[in-house]
Amino acid sequence: MKGLLVRWIINAATLWLIAYVIEGIEVSGPLAAVVAAAVLGIINAILRPIFILLTLPINILTLGLFTFLLNGFMLYLAGTLVRGFEVHGFWAPIFGALILSIVSALTTAFLSDEGRLERIHIHIDTP
Repeated sequence: MKGLLVRWIINAATLWLIAYVIEGIEVSGPLAAVVAAAVLGIINAILRPIFILLTLPINILTLGLFTFLLNGFMLYLAGTLVRGFEVHGFWAPIFGALILSIVSALTTAFLSDEGRLERIHIHIDTP
């Protein structure tokens, strides 16, 4: 549970930083970023798998690149639902979702379920 809370806070901070980096994404304050991160998490948990399944043929034809558009659409959708979090344009949500995906993947890779940083052990067998 603690790990989920830490990931949520990191995603909210990332959304806030994305608003400073990418023109077309605006966050009015920290509360809007926290709510937007929660809504985006719910959207990604419920709607994203359905959209991935529905667009599977297009995704196969584009070798998975259509997923970037879907991730951008999920960010845009969160922007329409959360007051104080706005997403405008075509490229802004795609780039914002890309940055958020990278940070989220790194957070998941390095953060345990207890909310602590984990060491990465790489063991290479040499002949």
